[in-house]
This record gives sequence, C-alpha cells and structure tokens, in this order.
Amino acid sequence: MRQQIDPPGTPPLIGPFSPAILAQGRTLYVSGQGPQDPVTKGFRLGNIEEETRLTLDNVTRLLHGAGADWSHVVKVGVYLTRMEDFAAFNRVYSEYLVTPSPARTTIICSLLAGISVEVDCIAVID
Repeated sequence: MRQQIDPPGTPPLIGPFSPAILAQGRTLYVSGQGPQDPVTKGFRLGNIEEETRLTLDNVTRLLHGAGADWSHVVKVGVYLTRMEDFAAFNRVYSEYLVTPSPARTTIICSLLAGISVEVDCIAVID
C-alpha cells in the first residue's frame, strides 16, 4: 500500500516526486545503481539520457528480482555529477514512474568511474 501525503499548505512540487509517501509491507533496499552493462559488466558511458535509461533498467531488474516494480518504490535517491543534467534526467525518469511518484532526493556530487548518474531506492512490497 502506497499513499501520497500532501496536506494543505505543502509547498508546490517542482518535479516528478511526492512530498511524502506512507507505505506498509515488506521493505526492499536497492543499493546505488549506475549505467553498468549487464552483459559486459562494465560501465557504459554516454549522454545523460543513455546513462539514465541503463541505470533505471538496472534498478528495474533488481525490483523484478524481488517480485516488485516501480509501483512499489516509495523513496528514490538520485546522484548526478552535473546540475545541467537535471531536466534530461527527469524526462527519462518520468517514463518509469507510476502515480503517486516516490519521494525523492537529488544530490549533485562526484561519482566513480566517470559515470554521470547513480540511483538507489526503497520499495515496499504489499
């Protein structure tokens, strides 16, 4: 069960996320995933859209492995190396989401191996 918490007086949203999600069930914690090719096992560097899609596909595989999907995700952590990639990341990220969107934090930081994006998440399975 996932329920968006958005009481009156909450500041307006500025992206594809919920201000808070109330969830009940078993919890799955997905470690940070990057644009790692599942066949070659190495990172596949490209533009932010390509790296984001591969990263989110990797998260999706882990969710499916636990019997979950993006409808179970309640919290997402996004790590980008460049603030300029924020809008492009959001365009691709929005393709994976279901309503209500998970709560989310985005951090601009350095990442290993020259990658541009890393994503972790928490999912609650009914």
